[in-house]
Amino acid sequence: MTHNSARPKAISKVLSRNDTGETSGHQAGILVPKDLRILSFFPPLDSSTKNPRARMSVRDPQGRLWGFTFIYYNNKYFGGTRNEYRLTWMTTFMKQYNLQAGDKLTLLRDNDGTYGIDWLREGMPETGILRLGGSWKVVRI
Repeated sequence: MTHNSARPKAISKVLSRNDTGETSGHQAGILVPKDLRILSFFPPLDSSTKNPRARMSVRDPQGRLWGFTFIYYNNKYFGGTRNEYRLTWMTTFMKQYNLQAGDKLTLLRDNDGTYGIDWLREGMPETGILRLGGSWKVVRI
C-alpha cells in the first residue's frame, strides 16, 4: 500500500450493530474496506508479513488517549482463510461513550501523524462528505 500527499485527513464510518457489539457476535474489530482512499488514511503495513499491524494512539475530544490497532489479516496468503483489514481494540472506547448503531465515527489525522477521533449521535446532520459507497467515507476538512 503506497502513501502520498493525497492521503485523506479524515474518514468516517456509520457504525453498524455488528461494529458496536449489539449483535452479541464475535468479531475482531471494525471491518475496513479495501478501498485505497480509505486504506491510505491508516499507517502503512507490510503485506509481505503475516497479519501485519500498526498501533495507533488516538486522542478523543476529552483529551483521553486510546490505543487502537490497524491490522491486515492476510493469513489467506500464509495457509489460512482471512484477507481483510480491521480496526481493533476499540471495544472499551465504544462502551465508554455508549456508541450505538447509527452513530458516526470520524477519525482524523494531522500532518504530524497524530490521530484523533470524534463521533456524532444518530440523526445529527453531516456536511462536506464525499460518499464512497458502504458506510466508510472520506471527509473533507
